[in-house]
Amino acid sequence: MMASRAADASVPQETDVVVVGGGPTGLAAMVEMGRRRVHCLVVEPRPDVTDTRPRAKTTSIRTMEHFRRWGLARALRSAAFLPVEWSQDVVFCVNLFGPEVARFTGCFGMSPERSDVFAETSQQVPQFVVEGVLREAVDGLETCRTAYGWRTEGLTERDHDVVVDLADGAGNRRQVRARYVLGCDGASSVVRRAIGASYQGSVETRHNLTAVFDAPGLAERVPHGPAIQYWVLQPGASAYMGRLDLRDRWWIGLIGVGTDLDDDQVVARIAAAAGEPVEVELVGTDPWVGRTLNADHYATDRVLLAGDAAHLNPPWGGHGFNTGIGDAVNAAWKVAAVLAGWGGAHLVESYAEERRPVAEETIAIAGHHAGLLSADFADPLLLERSARGTAARRRAGEEILRSKRDEFHALGLVLGYHYEGSSIIAGDAARDHAGAPSTRARLDVSEYRPSAAPGHRLPHRWLADDLSLYDRLGECFTLLRTGEADPAPVIGAARARRVPLAVLDLRELGLDYGAPLLLVRPDQHVAWRGKGTPDEAMAVVDVVRGARRGPLR
Repeated sequence: MMASRAADASVPQETDVVVVGGGPTGLAAMVEMGRRRVHCLVVEPRPDVTDTRPRAKTTSIRTMEHFRRWGLARALRSAAFLPVEWSQDVVFCVNLFGPEVARFTGCFGMSPERSDVFAETSQQVPQFVVEGVLREAVDGLETCRTAYGWRTEGLTERDHDVVVDLADGAGNRRQVRARYVLGCDGASSVVRRAIGASYQGSVETRHNLTAVFDAPGLAERVPHGPAIQYWVLQPGASAYMGRLDLRDRWWIGLIGVGTDLDDDQVVARIAAAAGEPVEVELVGTDPWVGRTLNADHYATDRVLLAGDAAHLNPPWGGHGFNTGIGDAVNAAWKVAAVLAGWGGAHLVESYAEERRPVAEETIAIAGHHAGLLSADFADPLLLERSARGTAARRRAGEEILRSKRDEFHALGLVLGYHYEGSSIIAGDAARDHAGAPSTRARLDVSEYRPSAAPGHRLPHRWLADDLSLYDRLGECFTLLRTGEADPAPVIGAARARRVPLAVLDLRELGLDYGAPLLLVRPDQHVAWRGKGTPDEAMAVVDVVRGARRGPLR
């Protein structure tokens, strides 16, 4: 068990924001708001974080860039059990001790070498470790309070606040009044039901199970070398599995195994996936079904849904947890801006407008790969030590490399999702047409093409050995000066509207971002680019802070 600080015995009667749910999404929202000195309370029924349910295991490049912005990237890497340098491969094999069929390298954006494309590489780390690091960070933020061991039973939204009903395991009850509520309470969300939102989509009929087990000496027997995942193709024993640490602990995903497997049957399935007898001590199991669901609406005036409370997708590609972190960042900086007085009336409502399409794209991509699992490539011929077996393994390998590439190489999705057309994106003077495209362009999942167009993640670059451009951005908006244009009108407009603005002069770098001035949001997405004439500067600032709807025409 990973212990957390005990909840304060006195749950406050009022606060700025109540975050319902203390998983990674809720804790990320707390960190984002706490760093902005928002008074917030996280409510989470689990007093402690358990290490028997690893859940998500891939922390993406984009999420790691947020951890870097929060000053937590090194802490998370130090806490992770598998260093990035150890492996970046995914291996498809007949069984764990059998012939290799296909291999992907550089998976999930993992790289032991620095890349100009991003500030942080991806990290393999189980969800319980991520939660532990985030809990510690929340504990260190002065305006953050925790109610671990408490559950949310309901809420009532009123014109100017929300009343949240809480209870603990001993039967104590409290009511907390908040300006806003973030519902990060997962698939069974009380908050989602309270605002009348419902999932739309489909639920798979097959039942799956993830197991955690100790297997002394197993790693030394595997002939394929280090890999973050091994996909087993053997008919009747198909699975995907990997090491949780560099000692003896492993995890395995069993697909389509029903709901009635006892521990002995799970151990037998682990041995079948290995292909030889193995010594196994079962640590824990976690049943699940694949779901491709998106809530019909994400928010009311004062209540927002994020993470699994808003959307669910199967684990293929490792996008679900990371999409929730993106939700948390987007919602939190906007709520904080409104509470600080400079965010406009449309700012918080833009949250659903921006994040729901991103979730929709992610759900579709993960759902596609739900039909391309190890059992779908299983063939009895793969087991044969013959010319026919060799040919079958070659054919399977070619098909796997073709059809599964987007699952393990998805930088186009991870870094390329964007907010073009959002009402708080101020248009683009660099385009030869007014405003943003009328339709949302389909992402190329595997290929990331950096773009400084408004709505996109600011293209990254290194300024020095360990100094990222992102390290120089301000906590709120940042005005980048890359060419000969006067920044004074935009600076003056931000000052007039009390919008915190940092100014960064990058003219000596010779960057071509399509315009001499770029306005970058707190989440590192470009909000506007242009020349910043006095006539447009105030309108630009009003759009990006949500006081009027964009894009500008």
